[in-house]
Parts: sequence; structure tokens; C-alpha cells
Amino acid sequence: MNLYMKQQVFSWGDKFWIYDQNGNGKYYVEGEVFSFGKKLHVYDANGQEIVYIEQKLLTFLPRYEIYTPEGLVAEVVKDFSFFKQKYEVNGPGWIVEGDFFAHEYQIIDGDGVIAAVSKEWFTFGDAYEIQVADNVKESFVLAIVLVIDACLAAQRD
Repeated sequence: MNLYMKQQVFSWGDKFWIYDQNGNGKYYVEGEVFSFGKKLHVYDANGQEIVYIEQKLLTFLPRYEIYTPEGLVAEVVKDFSFFKQKYEVNGPGWIVEGDFFAHEYQIIDGDGVIAAVSKEWFTFGDAYEIQVADNVKESFVLAIVLVIDACLAAQRD
């Protein structure tokens, strides 16, 4: 399954749709404007909240928690390294690695690549193509992509 994420440049807070390969709105992302740390809510096309992402403050490296209606499901932590960026997804035991500055990275579990992310160059606002393996929950992969996008945006700023 392919997902397409196009963030709006001039919006009050984070508000944008995630589309499927047919151009249909599949998920809606909305950030909290007046909050300490990044907080994002992901809704399905029916308006039901399916994922909540919260940045943990006062940590040495970026750290985010991912919640579903069932509770905390994962924590995404940026690893400390000088030459290569890498993120750990504690919970399912996944890692995220690749060339983040060239906008290409992969989410990997013990069996191999479960998702590939490609950021488009020269767009007005960030635009991503997310390829998710068939046996993987795409909303969870989307949450990880949103976390990494937040980390990269914080580095740019």
C-alpha cells in the first residue's frame, strides 16, 4: 500500500491529509498549537482518532511516544551517532535508517524492510511517498514517519 503525505506550508499548526494511491483522503493529521512539545493527532477518514503522538521533553536526544486507543504502543528514540542518523522504535523492535538528508529511509524489522519512505525534492511544503508492506499496520508506520519528520524539522529550525 502506498500513502502520500503533503504538508501545507501556511497553516496554523499542523493540519493536512494523507492520501492513498487513488488520491482519496485516508488519514487526517492535526497538531496542537499551544502545547509544550510536539503533539499530533491522526484521524481516519471517518474522524475517529487512531494515533496520538507526543514529544517527550527534557531528554538529551529526541524521544516521542506513540499511542493508539489501546494505550502506549511504541517509543521512537533517535540514536546518538556522528556520521549516520538512526532511530529505534521501542515496542515492536524496529529500526529506521537511511539517508535522511537525501530524503530516503527505511523502516526495518527482524525480517527486513517493512516500509520505505521517499521525500520529494523542490516542493512547496514537505511531500512524502510511503510504501508499506502488506502485512504491516500502515497507521503505525505513518506515525513513525510523522515523528521523523518532526525531528528533521526541529534540526532545520
